[in-house]
Amino acid sequence: MPRSSQAPPRPHAGQTCPQSMSHYLPGEARATAQQPPMQDVVVQLFSHRTIVEPIQVPAVLEPLLVLVLAGAARVEERAPGGQWSAATVRAGDFFLTDTHEPYEMRWQTLEGEQFEVMHLYLGLPLIDQAARELLGPQSTAVALRDVSGAHDDTVRWLMEKLHHELVEQRQPSPLCVRGLAQALAVHLVRHYRDRQDAVRRSNALPAYKLRRVIEAMDAQLADDFSLAQLARTAELSEYHFSRMFKRATGLSPSQYFIGLRMARARRLLIETQRSVIDIGLEVGYSSPSHFSQVFRREVGITPSAYRQA
Repeated sequence: MPRSSQAPPRPHAGQTCPQSMSHYLPGEARATAQQPPMQDVVVQLFSHRTIVEPIQVPAVLEPLLVLVLAGAARVEERAPGGQWSAATVRAGDFFLTDTHEPYEMRWQTLEGEQFEVMHLYLGLPLIDQAARELLGPQSTAVALRDVSGAHDDTVRWLMEKLHHELVEQRQPSPLCVRGLAQALAVHLVRHYRDRQDAVRRSNALPAYKLRRVIEAMDAQLADDFSLAQLARTAELSEYHFSRMFKRATGLSPSQYFIGLRMARARRLLIETQRSVIDIGLEVGYSSPSHFSQVFRREVGITPSAYRQA
């Protein structure tokens, strides 16, 4: 029988960036080769086991493609509190998500204990460039349809080539990666454009700056929160950074920072035997009582109770 695991509840499920998605997914993140520095292409690999209890997945600013690389699973999705929709997927099938709202997922592996997937995030500039080329220079930003468990030979071929370049090549070529990503963006706009949805992205923090800021937050969870330092990372004034960050994620920078702290604390409580005091110190709380107070406020129970549950 497949081994079940349960993801911890997420107190904040607004929007996030690709680099933080591993905080929300219970699967094992697989190592990849050193990716060339690019703003508009992010690739991640995951190995997933059966998930019985629903997990809440935050939306991302950029379109997300998920290609099943190996194995098979029955995947269920829904809007929070809505009706479940199910798809049985095997190697070569894909998901496309361009929603601006969080959603819930659960899955049952069908062949063996796990299945392998590749996440590909395409930067909005690539999508916008494809839209201008296909629809004219005056075209506004486009949205893509959500697709669950479909098969498209072109999507599969392009994503497999990206996987080969980024994972199997010792020195991945940024030129090759960008060319494949551009071809994929054109294909998506041609065949998966949502003609009913108009996208409004004005006055939100650009996705590449959001990634940069959240990477800085992740690296500094043990430090005091510094709005000024994050604003400098985004190359904005504190006032404009705060407004644009909240438009992009639905949360203030300080709220998001606390959410990242709690996400790491939950993971450490589940995956390690370290003491609650040590975990609190790692995520920036020198006082155990303060850590327990914040954890209970954000998660709903104390750290010790969460570990036991």
